[in-house]
Amino acid sequence: MPNTYVSSANEEEVVDILGEQRLSGDLSHALRTFSPQPYKDMAPCSAADLSKTTLESQYLQYVFREIAAETRLSVEEVKEDARHLLEEMSQNLQLGFIRLMAFTITKVIKRLYSNIYVNMEGLHMLQQSIQESPVILMPTHRSYIDFLIVSYILFTYDIPVPVIAAGLPLAGMKLVGEILRRSGAFFIRRSIGSDKLYWAVLSEYVKTIVRTGIAPLEFFIEGLRSRTLKSVPPKLGMMHMVLEPFFKGEVFDVTLVPISISYDRVLEESLLAHELLGIPKPKETTAGLFKATKVLQEDYGCMHVNFGRPLSVRELCQGKINRCQYNLIPRDLPQVPSADIQSCVNWLAHHVVRIQEEGSCISPWSLMACVLLQCPASTLTERGMEWGELKEKTLWLKKLALRFGAHLNWPDQVPDQDVLLSMVALHHSIVVRQGERVCLVREETPVRKHTISAEEEVNRTAVAILMLASYRNQSLHIFLRPAMLATALHVTKSTQRDVLFTFFGFLKDILCNEFVFVPGKSSQDFEEACLLLKDCGAVHHVSPEDVTVIETGQEVLSFLRGLLQPFIQSYQVMYNYLTEHETSEKQLHPAVQKVVMKLILSGELQTYEALSSDTQKNVLSALCTLGALTKLGRCKDIEYKVDKAAVRRINDILSGKIAPQLLHRTPDAKL
Repeated sequence: MPNTYVSSANEEEVVDILGEQRLSGDLSHALRTFSPQPYKDMAPCSAADLSKTTLESQYLQYVFREIAAETRLSVEEVKEDARHLLEEMSQNLQLGFIRLMAFTITKVIKRLYSNIYVNMEGLHMLQQSIQESPVILMPTHRSYIDFLIVSYILFTYDIPVPVIAAGLPLAGMKLVGEILRRSGAFFIRRSIGSDKLYWAVLSEYVKTIVRTGIAPLEFFIEGLRSRTLKSVPPKLGMMHMVLEPFFKGEVFDVTLVPISISYDRVLEESLLAHELLGIPKPKETTAGLFKATKVLQEDYGCMHVNFGRPLSVRELCQGKINRCQYNLIPRDLPQVPSADIQSCVNWLAHHVVRIQEEGSCISPWSLMACVLLQCPASTLTERGMEWGELKEKTLWLKKLALRFGAHLNWPDQVPDQDVLLSMVALHHSIVVRQGERVCLVREETPVRKHTISAEEEVNRTAVAILMLASYRNQSLHIFLRPAMLATALHVTKSTQRDVLFTFFGFLKDILCNEFVFVPGKSSQDFEEACLLLKDCGAVHHVSPEDVTVIETGQEVLSFLRGLLQPFIQSYQVMYNYLTEHETSEKQLHPAVQKVVMKLILSGELQTYEALSSDTQKNVLSALCTLGALTKLGRCKDIEYKVDKAAVRRINDILSGKIAPQLLHRTPDAKL
């Protein structure tokens, strides 16, 4: 039997799937009997049949005629173009290649991970759901390993393996691309733009998979990998496609299964940090894959895969939408989703991401990273943090996280000292223990005749800080809402509930691309923050009028504020820059990096996270949503028109210069 334990957070049985595989042969696992129960005992459908059904759909016939009329091509020519697109994107799932992939993955993950834990109750519920309705698997996306680990687990437990939405560059990898295709991957262009035919073919292909239920469909709702290891706002294109068959009444229900994949250590930690500093991601090639085999020599700790409770779209949408609109015109004709449909899809997508967050398993290292990053970077690189202080504060934070409802991967049978030491050893690429101090490890520089510049020294430190910050981000959702309230208490200097709620809402508006907030839940989020701070003793009393702080709660409030401080400081740098400059999208990142570099070297700025390109993009997106920034132009020639007065006002509110009562909020306005 596989190794099992019971999670102390939710009393759920968790199985180490590597336990059994280490005792058996990799080949015997790959060749095991595989006889899953499909959706409603449906007969297998070949990839060719799926493409044929898609191509002959009434919807595509209508689109072909429309495009032919617009482009003066014949309908047959348009149909031929669509056939080529299907050949480019379609999956060709074959059991033989699933077995090959299972054999290969077993070899790899046994080298990389000490344990891979899976919650059995979630798997059992998934197995049942697959037989009852079309299932959409929605994993988090933090690593390339995410791509096939779900298929591997389902194969191991005799559950139908999914077809998986993947980026088109993977299809271009020699040999590997075809193996992925035959393991269930279908490939999507990362930039579709206004290509009407591509949109139509892709959406019909996806909807055909859902309507027929030939296999579970898996896609990453966040789109690309999160380079910061925290959840990012969902992309809605694929979500609309998988839900449309339900909205049109073509299927009785659709089941969404959020999946949280948590890592002690991520394979791409250094690569992600360099990407955030503006260094392009290496092209995905087979040669690059083989060069990356050196990662097999490293230890990456544990992986946790949590299958969330299946969500019925029918139940979740009850009372939120009116599906009668789809009865007014033929189902096969293209329709623009109504406002209530779009709002519902947006709400569902954010709801799924929040469930993914709640299902994640927090590593002790993430809590250690939270503590380390509240120490000045100069201290971490020069003297380091005292081991005793790091241990004491991490154990204090562990208690706080548990009070806030976190699911921790903290072995009960192992002394705390040993747990923390093992984390330092696992993350030797970021920190090192020297005597009784823990210091930051900076990148080695190649031997050169001349000394490295001050700017290069900053970048060396920035890589380590951004790696550390990414692990802090894994647990940030646990503390986010209380941290926002702690910040509101500090900036407003007020205890009035309405003042705090207004500032809390302001923070949600400006951080809407940094963190995930479910639309329409501002009041619930604020209430949650109040209750958590009261429960941990940071505030004494919460009434309809006031939130009363006590002196003994200052330690918690100060620490929580510190978690948000790098984001707030980074945003303020961006606001200051935008109020003084007009810029294009292409020029922005290097220009802001130059400003941040000067501020760090002069000692005026402490946070290296302001160098992150993702943070800068999040600021711009939020300002566009708030109407303080306007994009002009298209694609690579985007210019920004800045409402400098509005940006300056936002900055003044954030720094406490303008009282939050002066925010003239209307029901339909952000600010």
